[in-house]
Amino acid sequence: MKAKWSIVVMLFLICIPLQVSAKQLIPMGHSIGVQLEMPYVYVSHDVLLESGEWLKQGERITEINGKTIANLEQLFDNEQAQITVENAQNSRKLEVSKQQLQRLRPFVKNATDGVGTLTYIDPSTLEYGALGHQIIDSVLKQPPTFNNGAIFEASISQVKKSIPGQPGYKVSVVDKATTPLGTVNSNELYGIFGRWEQPLQESLHQPLEIMHKGQLKQGTAHLLTAIDGEKIEAFDIEIDEISDTTFTFQVSDKRLIRETGGIIQGMSGSPIIQNNQFVGAITHMFVEEPTKGAGILVIEMLKKSPN
Repeated sequence: MKAKWSIVVMLFLICIPLQVSAKQLIPMGHSIGVQLEMPYVYVSHDVLLESGEWLKQGERITEINGKTIANLEQLFDNEQAQITVENAQNSRKLEVSKQQLQRLRPFVKNATDGVGTLTYIDPSTLEYGALGHQIIDSVLKQPPTFNNGAIFEASISQVKKSIPGQPGYKVSVVDKATTPLGTVNSNELYGIFGRWEQPLQESLHQPLEIMHKGQLKQGTAHLLTAIDGEKIEAFDIEIDEISDTTFTFQVSDKRLIRETGGIIQGMSGSPIIQNNQFVGAITHMFVEEPTKGAGILVIEMLKKSPN
């Protein structure tokens, strides 16, 4: 995750639109796994073929034996084959054996996945928003084109603490064999958006009125996130600088600082609450000062979700 601050790093490393007129949203804070299925197969790491040819990271495998392929099964279910490989400059055809095709498995993919935090659910529409920033594929270095997307429940197994200059991160366990929590319909500048497909449990936070521009104040607020298993906890922060739609804050909660060092990767999307109003979501951390983070107003996430 990049931002215009040179010392800032994105924390993620996951639509049917919400209406801006929505007055109340359920703040979440749950860790989620995100998977976006792409309409093509691409090379995730450089790999040397038996012929001496290299497949380079980011190249697409578009055809096998003259037939267009869109998933991994179509690639591997072949004997001796001719594959078509494309990059930004050219297209070439390569001969590969069945054995070589099988050896390619660790080096090709047709999905982007990662972890982050669920920000809100609209109880009236069952539409959700998460992450607070756009997903950028680590290989393609750009937002991926995708046909289908889903979010899954994630459990935090351990935490790597942040220290100045070295961002920490959540170690999450995601079981994609389980029923998805919802769909991913859009990957936008201020997050991923889709439809929640599970019952709303009574244990969820009560819906809160959203905060509009000009209502956020400097001072105490708290964030909701998970740092152990699936338990959602509230941690104190202090809002310091406020702009039109964004803000910065300092983590003041001693336990969060002790357990995580402050803000860590995987917290992006964690909801922030002040005076019983839904403020917004964490979007970034400051690498050299991990107790400092940045956020965006939830009203801006609602506006930037697609119409």
